[in-house]
Amino acid sequence: MARVDVPAARRPAGLAALTPGLAAAVLAALLALQPVSTDILVPALPVLSRALGAPPSAAQLTMAAMMLGFGFAQLVWGPLADRAGRRPVLLAALALFVAACAGGALAESIGTLVAWRALQGAAMAAAVVLARAIVRDLYEPHEGAQVMARAQSGLGAIAIVSPALGGLAVGFGGWRAAPALMAVIGAATLAFVALRLPETRPPRRALAPPLFSAWGGVLRHPSFVAWTLLNACSYAGLFIVLSGSSFVYMNRFGLSAGAAGLTIASGSLAFLGGTLACRHWIVRHGMVAAAVRGGFFTLAGGLGTAAAALAGIESVWPFLLAQWLFSFGHGIHQPCGQAGAVGPFPKQAGVASALSGFVLALACFAVGAWLGAVQGADVRPYALTLAFWAAATAAVAWTLVRRLQTSIPVP
Repeated sequence: MARVDVPAARRPAGLAALTPGLAAAVLAALLALQPVSTDILVPALPVLSRALGAPPSAAQLTMAAMMLGFGFAQLVWGPLADRAGRRPVLLAALALFVAACAGGALAESIGTLVAWRALQGAAMAAAVVLARAIVRDLYEPHEGAQVMARAQSGLGAIAIVSPALGGLAVGFGGWRAAPALMAVIGAATLAFVALRLPETRPPRRALAPPLFSAWGGVLRHPSFVAWTLLNACSYAGLFIVLSGSSFVYMNRFGLSAGAAGLTIASGSLAFLGGTLACRHWIVRHGMVAAAVRGGFFTLAGGLGTAAAALAGIESVWPFLLAQWLFSFGHGIHQPCGQAGAVGPFPKQAGVASALSGFVLALACFAVGAWLGAVQGADVRPYALTLAFWAAATAAVAWTLVRRLQTSIPVP
């Protein structure tokens, strides 16, 4: 994996020690805070709903509020890190993440928990947005997609464990054990970043353009639009699975919190398989072709879920198989989408990453609010909403992304 050729005289101190393997490990640790913040809590949602005397829609608001904080905070963290550097911003945000998780574990009402979750999402935003910016600091777009896929593989392994850990924690310690576990993981990530991540932001050789001007330039770029929409649509579908599947598996099919956690974790195994396929296809066919292929798996997963729901099938297996297909496609779309959105902006990677993440979070917040309003004992609203976003993801992959074929180099 070739790193961007930065002359030694202009390379930030300590960057030589950041090997591709270590870079992927750091990226995986930072990106993993997103599934940690969602997947660990998923098995706890029905439990905390009963414990705090809140309806399921209020419990799901803990997920939507986190994504709202996640989205808006990126607009602050990205430009700030472009000016102040990646490392100090990351350290401050990770400390805030730990504090917010601890506050959530001590919450006595659903409203207080929602507020702490929004703050947790705001802190988590720095980890995710700066992970994408760090990739652009170090690698050209095509290489960055491969490194991102490698990091997403590590993330996939963590995502496999997270729902199962969440289910076990809830089973032994109640719903409060879930945010407490997030605090412990956040503290470990903070220590890892403090000890191993040097500053990666390239030295600034000129004044940055005004913020709104920078936003306009990023938002008008066709590559940014295509990859960001792919990323947002795919993650919106995944967010439906994360925020709604526990109610389906536990309330509709009678699974325990631990069994539901293991069931959701199996989707992360499919996601891991998607990232491995993505790494292979990027090398052989390029980013665009990989994303186009991923669209078939995503669409099959969404339509399969809708078909199972509309047919009134009383077995969990068709829903689970469809979840695996969708998660496999998501594992292909995320590395390409995240690297592609920031690829054209080597000097404004933080801004581009922030805007891309904001669009993703806004879509997820809307999805979470919608699902909280319509989901009940009937599984069809959950299934049809997932099918809609799966179709949207495939449509973006097969139209907007495919049109980039002539502008994305194939090795």
